[in-house]
Amino acid sequence: MTTSDVQSSPGFAPGRALRPKAKVLPEHARSHNRSLVLQTLYRSGQRSRADIARETGLTRVTISDLVAELLTEGLVVELGQRESARPGKPAVLLDINRTAYQIIGVDLSEHATFRGAVLDLGGVILQRAEVPLEGAVGPDATRKVLDLVDRLVALATAPILGVGVGSPGVVDLSGTVLTAPNLGWVDEALQEELHTRTGLPVVVANDANVAVLAEHGYGDAAGDMMLVTVGHGVGAGLLVAGALVYGSRFAAGEIGQVMVGTDLGLEATYNRDQVLEHWLSVPQLQQRIRDAEAAGQDATPILREAGQRLGIALTPVVGALNLSEIVLSGPTELLDGPLAEATIHTLRSRTMAEFHGSVKLRMTTLGQDIVLRGAAVLVLSGQLGVS
Repeated sequence: MTTSDVQSSPGFAPGRALRPKAKVLPEHARSHNRSLVLQTLYRSGQRSRADIARETGLTRVTISDLVAELLTEGLVVELGQRESARPGKPAVLLDINRTAYQIIGVDLSEHATFRGAVLDLGGVILQRAEVPLEGAVGPDATRKVLDLVDRLVALATAPILGVGVGSPGVVDLSGTVLTAPNLGWVDEALQEELHTRTGLPVVVANDANVAVLAEHGYGDAAGDMMLVTVGHGVGAGLLVAGALVYGSRFAAGEIGQVMVGTDLGLEATYNRDQVLEHWLSVPQLQQRIRDAEAAGQDATPILREAGQRLGIALTPVVGALNLSEIVLSGPTELLDGPLAEATIHTLRSRTMAEFHGSVKLRMTTLGQDIVLRGAAVLVLSGQLGVS
């Protein structure tokens, strides 16, 4: 598999199911069926050609042809014969060659540091690097991203499949950051700049969308879900019917600036002091907790109110989409406990129990590496059609 082969692979597309499961029309068949074989091995591993044919519905001739191609490219390896009590020649087991390529993942979501990693095809982090942001904005922030990616490319010890980047702000499908106020970016063509710099396939997406891909690919996600990221700001990624939701202007999930306070009455107009981030962002929460502790007061009511405001923001989304779970990503010491309990209580008390009473709310299991690992899913999905 050459660099040109990788670059010409199907891109990461909106509305496309992350995990193909069935055959398609002849004009799309080869690319789709190739992804189907890779997805089966990526998720299940150690399958024979006959196993793959049964699980995908493809013919044995098609499987044999595709596997031969993937073996030649080094993306699939033969593991040896399966032990079997059946008469006849034992089947040869296959698996994804998870060391054939490496992936560069970059997380720009933290307000003080840009973080990056080199990962294998299984999402295992092999090397790390980071650069302090030091208040950089605009072109200075862009230079720090470029320098970080240069360092990560130098750390790679195998051919690089691609570069995935999770960025704050609103990001369109070309990888242009339309706006990221904390970084001073407006119409920043980050994906194009990184591709020009490295010559590699690059995918840039909103950090919350990247995080929800990680939860889908490596976490405990069970179905339609919303992942809420709480940090310097508040955002969310939505996964519905197996595909990411972007919105008409690529701002789906931008819940941090939604007014959740009715403190000024029902006729109140948009007010930044009444938006979700005012109660839920990490800097705001930490400051309120410090003030309470300095006054000798219990901080629990502060966390509980933040959870209630989050529940108010999430209730219409859960009601409209009938989501099965909400996942929180951020500082565990702030989110897990009174805040999460108040959120789920508010959700359940404001929706019809018959349809939404079973919605679950939990913390992500992926910790601070969630965006880095989601960046790997971006590349895997875009280049190989697997997640």
